[in-house]
Amino acid sequence: MAEKKKADSAAKPVNKGVKTVDVKKPIEMPFVKQNYILLIVGVVLIFIGFILMLGGGSKDPNVFSTAIFDFQRLTLSPMLILAGFIVEIIAIMWKPRVKA
Repeated sequence: MAEKKKADSAAKPVNKGVKTVDVKKPIEMPFVKQNYILLIVGVVLIFIGFILMLGGGSKDPNVFSTAIFDFQRLTLSPMLILAGFIVEIIAIMWKPRVKA
């Protein structure tokens, strides 16, 4: 019985009051370079969409301008903004393939 205690105590190092840290593999970032590129592309698309939506107003408040109903403001810019948000979702959800 005493021999078993000696064998157990010899196998376990005694470090009283000392915390040990396990060495693990480095922390992987959640995004890679491609994710950041897609995020930037999405933000640029959204920004361009909002810029295209600007304007079309009248300088004279008594005169109505129909320029607010043109293709650029009514169709193109909302499509660009929507495309930008879709690219943003793809950029967040994109996970690179693991090389085998």
